[in-house]
Amino acid sequence: MSVTVDGDKAGSVPTRVRRILRGPRPAKVPSLVGTACTLIGLIDIAAGVFPRFRVSRVHALAEVLPGTLGPLSAALSLSVGVLLLLLAHGLKRHKRRAWRAAVVLLPLGAAAQFVWRHSVLGALLSVALLTLLLRHRGEFAALPDPRSRWRALANFVVMGAGSLALGLVIVSAHPRRVLGSPSLTDRLEHVLYGLFGFEGPVEYTHGVDWTVGYSLGALGMLTALTTIYLAFRPEHPAARLTDDDEARLRTLLAQHGGRDSLGHFALRRDKGVIFSPSGKAAVCYRVVSGVMLASGDPIGDVEAWPGAIERFMDEAKIHSWTPAVMGCSETGGQVWTRETGLDALELGDEAVVDVEDFSLSGRAMRNVRQMVKRIERNGYTTRVRRVRDLDPEELERVRQAAAAWRGTDTERGFSMALGRIGAPGDGEAVIATAHKKDDDGTDSPYGDLKAIIHFVPWGPDGMSLELMRRDRTADPGMNELLIVAALQASPGLGIARVSLNFAMFRAALARGEKIGAGPVLRLWRGLLVFLSRWFQIESLYKFNAKFQPRWEPRFVVYRTSRDLPRIGFAAMQAEGFVNLSLPRPFARRRPARAPRPCAHLTPGPAERGVHAA
Repeated sequence: MSVTVDGDKAGSVPTRVRRILRGPRPAKVPSLVGTACTLIGLIDIAAGVFPRFRVSRVHALAEVLPGTLGPLSAALSLSVGVLLLLLAHGLKRHKRRAWRAAVVLLPLGAAAQFVWRHSVLGALLSVALLTLLLRHRGEFAALPDPRSRWRALANFVVMGAGSLALGLVIVSAHPRRVLGSPSLTDRLEHVLYGLFGFEGPVEYTHGVDWTVGYSLGALGMLTALTTIYLAFRPEHPAARLTDDDEARLRTLLAQHGGRDSLGHFALRRDKGVIFSPSGKAAVCYRVVSGVMLASGDPIGDVEAWPGAIERFMDEAKIHSWTPAVMGCSETGGQVWTRETGLDALELGDEAVVDVEDFSLSGRAMRNVRQMVKRIERNGYTTRVRRVRDLDPEELERVRQAAAAWRGTDTERGFSMALGRIGAPGDGEAVIATAHKKDDDGTDSPYGDLKAIIHFVPWGPDGMSLELMRRDRTADPGMNELLIVAALQASPGLGIARVSLNFAMFRAALARGEKIGAGPVLRLWRGLLVFLSRWFQIESLYKFNAKFQPRWEPRFVVYRTSRDLPRIGFAAMQAEGFVNLSLPRPFARRRPARAPRPCAHLTPGPAERGVHAA
C-alpha cells in the first residue's frame, strides 16, 4: 500500500497537516491538556454523583431555577465527565477529532457545573482548559488511527461495564435519602432499570429519585449513542499489502534481498509499505496500539533508505503514532539513528549457520549427532525440497498439518514469520519434512507426515527459518533432525547460509553463566531464566547454540526510553503473545490435538524473531 493520508497520496498532503511535517512538535502541551482533561472529567463525574460536591455560594441562584433543571444538569455533568475521560488519551496523542469533541464538551460541562449547585471553581477550570485548547489548536492535527466496526462492540462492553459500576456508586451515594435498606441485588436491579430509563425498586426522599434516574438514564443513553456512532461511522481499515505493492517489493528483493535475512518477511499481507520517492527502497510496518512498528531493515538500495525512512517518520507524525523498529541489523540501526535521531538498543542475536562450515563431527556436536542417529534408527526419513517441487496434493497436506499442529489458537509471528506456505511467488522457499509410518500400519489424515520446517529465501544463496511444526505424537527431536537435514541438503539447493531462530538477550545469558560474571549480570541472567518459564528465552538460545552458529546482533530502534514499555507491549501484540482482539463468533474450531508426550523443546511458529519476548 502506498503512503496515503486520508485518501491523499504522500505528495499531496492536506494543508492542515503540512505544518506537522516541518519539524517535531512539542509534546508537553498535549500531554498537559490530556492530564487536565482527565482531572476535569473526574471532577465533573464527582459533581454529578456525590452530594458533598453540590454545596456552594450559588445555592440561592439555583433555588429559583426550574425544578428539573438541577437533575438534568447533574446528568449532563456526569455524561461530560465520562466523555472527557475517553477523550484524554486522544488529546495526548494530538488527535484532531478529540480536540473538536473536547471544545464542544467543555462549555457544556462548565454550564452543568455552575447550574448544579456547584462552586464557580469547577466551571472556571473547564473554561481554562478550553482556552488552552483554543490557544494551541495547531498542536492537535493528527489523523485518525485505523479502525473497524469491532470497535463498537468493544465500546459496548467497556461502557456497559463502566456504567454498571458507576451506576452502583450513584445509587449508593445518597444513604440518608434512601427509604428502607435495599440489598445489593435491589440496587443492581435499580441500576439496570435506570440505564434503560425505567424506575427501579430503590426509593428516595426529597426528589433524589429524579437526580438518580436522570443520571442512570444519561449513562445508558451515552452507552447506546457511542456504540451506534462507532457501528455506523465509515471504516478506516489498516494498511494492507496490495498486489502492486507485493510486485514492487519482490522486484526490490530480487535485487537486494541478500542483504537482510528478514527481507522476505516484508511480504506478509498484514503489513503496510511506504516507498521512497525514487521507489528504490521501502519500509514495511504495522500499526499496533498507536505504535508504528517496522520490522527488519528497509528493503532495497541502501542509498535510498533515507528517503523511505523520512516518509515513514512523516506518516508517524501525521497520525501521532510512536515510531519503532524491531529486529533491524547493525547497519540498519546505524541508518535509522542517523537519519531520525532515534536511539537503538541491542535486543538479541540471530543465529546464522554457514553451510560450508557445518558438520556433525566433533565433540561440540555430539548431542545433536546422537539425537539425529537415534531418531533415524526409529524409522524416520526426511525430504528437503523447494516448494515448487511439491505436487499440489502434498502441499495441501503440509498446509493442513501446519495449521493443525500449531501450538496455540493464535497465529503468532510478525517480524520474522510469513504466515503462509506455498503462496504464488514463494516457489523458491524450502520445506523439510519428516516421515514415518505409524506402528499399526495406518496413517494420520496427513499421511506419514510427522514434522515440517519451512524456510523462506534470503537472497540467491541463503534461506531463513520461518516455521517449525510437528505432530505431538512424534518422537522428540524432530526439529533438530529437520534442521540438520536442511543444512546437509543446502549445497545441492545452492544454499550457502541459513538463518535460524532469533535469541532474545543471548549475550546476557551467555556472559551471565560464565565464571567471573559480576553480581548485576548474574541477577539479570537470573531474571531472564525466571521469565523463560513463560517465554522461550533461555531454551531458544540453547536450542540455537546446538548448531554452532555465528551470532548477528539485532536491535530495537525507539524514540525515548519511556516509549519502550509501550513498544514492547505492541510488539507482543503483533507477535501474537498478547491478544486484545474480540473473539470471532463463527470462528472454525480446530480438532483437538493429542496431549504432548514430553517436555522436550519443540519450538513452534513463535520461535522466529522477537517471539521469545
